[in-house]
Amino acid sequence: MRFATRMLVVQVATQLVVVAVCTAVFAWLGVQQLKAEADSSALNIARSVAEAPDVRQLVTAYSADPGTPAASDLRGGALQQYAADVTNRTQGLFVVITDDHGIRLAHPDPDRLGQVVSTSFADALAGREVVTWETGTLGESARAKVPIHPPDGGAPVGEVSVGFERASVFDDLPALIGGITVAVALAVVIGAVVALLMRRRLERLTLGVQPEELVALVQTQTAVLEGADEGVLACDDAGIVRVCTTAAERLLGITDAVGRPVDALGLPPAVTVALSRVGASGGLPLGDRVVFVDVRPVRRGARTLGRVAVLRDRTDVMALSGRLDSVRAMGDALRVQRHENANRLHAAVGLLDAGRVDEARAFLADLVDRGSVDWAVPGIELVDDAMLQSFLGAKALSARERGVALRIADDTFSRTPIDEVEDVVAVLGNLIDNAVTAAASAPPPRAVEVSVLDDADAVVVTVSDSGGGIVDVDAIFAPRERGDDVDAVHGLGIGLPLSREFARRRGGEVWVVDPGGAGHGAVVAARLPGVRRRVDETVREGEGA
Repeated sequence: MRFATRMLVVQVATQLVVVAVCTAVFAWLGVQQLKAEADSSALNIARSVAEAPDVRQLVTAYSADPGTPAASDLRGGALQQYAADVTNRTQGLFVVITDDHGIRLAHPDPDRLGQVVSTSFADALAGREVVTWETGTLGESARAKVPIHPPDGGAPVGEVSVGFERASVFDDLPALIGGITVAVALAVVIGAVVALLMRRRLERLTLGVQPEELVALVQTQTAVLEGADEGVLACDDAGIVRVCTTAAERLLGITDAVGRPVDALGLPPAVTVALSRVGASGGLPLGDRVVFVDVRPVRRGARTLGRVAVLRDRTDVMALSGRLDSVRAMGDALRVQRHENANRLHAAVGLLDAGRVDEARAFLADLVDRGSVDWAVPGIELVDDAMLQSFLGAKALSARERGVALRIADDTFSRTPIDEVEDVVAVLGNLIDNAVTAAASAPPPRAVEVSVLDDADAVVVTVSDSGGGIVDVDAIFAPRERGDDVDAVHGLGIGLPLSREFARRRGGEVWVVDPGGAGHGAVVAARLPGVRRRVDETVREGEGA
């Protein structure tokens, strides 16, 4: 049985039980009311009879006679006729009048006149009125007993007992029960209709999914969402967050997001827009992370329920991609170097084959002095590391294609080999690419200057350009949409945030030395600790050799 059906059955059963209890209570109250009305009527009639002057006078006379009245005298007597008239008018069961000895002076059954009553008359002779249900010679009845006093006052000289038959008392009970039954039926019908409406409402709210299925869905959702590396943030149509996993809170840097609007989470505008509508499939810097945001609408049938945003931390992937680009650039540089070196070796071999030994020796000596490849980068000889030198030469070739001249600063001092050149070229490559873009968008002369300095086991690099400078220094590392300002070349995309992430992972930093402007470009610096061997280690290796 479906949960909604079970709820309907339980609600209807509960209503029936409640209505049954109420019916029993109302029926009991109705019976008590009818009994109370019968008792009140009997008491009032008995009082009226006991106060009648003729009744008081005749009963006083019979009580004064020490003998027992003859039944034949009582049958046609005034008391018997009076009692019969009252019984007929009130539709009662009986009106019985007795003297102070309990002798019946008036009774519906003439054969019982002159006899002692079957019930107690002591209370009435004691001056107390009694209302009770008793069983006498005429059966069970609701009766009232009232004392009869002499005309001149004094102790009671008899009693009047007025009774109503049980059947007559409860004549109105069927009508009362019928009214209660109609009310009960209406209550049950109304309750059933309300239960059906609640069932339909429940099924609409739960999309027809039963609570048992909802429990399984919640358990499965928790296991899947919390067990995945991706963060999930789901919103309804009103933009209220309904699901936010721990991974999503960690990536977004928020807490207690569930139940709050996306706009009220305190996120940067670009992040809010990405989560609400467009996503960020190309990556979005969030703090020191690079996050891809994929937004999809959620529908069930033709009904739109909201949207869900999946946040994927791709910092490591982007870092590897940057390193791969740097390695690819170095590979291209090494291929150029190999090709150039092969050409020069072919030239030397040709001179030797021609017997021009002196010229070959001079050519090789010049090759040793100038290096295997002439990169045409001013100051390239100030960088001793071959891999870094090749990388800077490749970047110079790329910059030259865009009309930008790359040169090495005169204050460059790099004499120690670099052990982890991949991180260095990843950061330096991003800084150079940004600088080349800035210089290319400025008027001639277009130039980029790179400085590389040794600092114990760290490398400090600075990159300056001839561009227009950085307009907003505080915003260049903040999340921004791509392409929102073509001229604001610094800080677009994920280049600078990713470079800062590389440096911070090593305990270093990337910062803006000079934002530029007013006729000169910007200067950006980076420090990368632990990427080279210390000077003393290099000296010891040289001494050992």
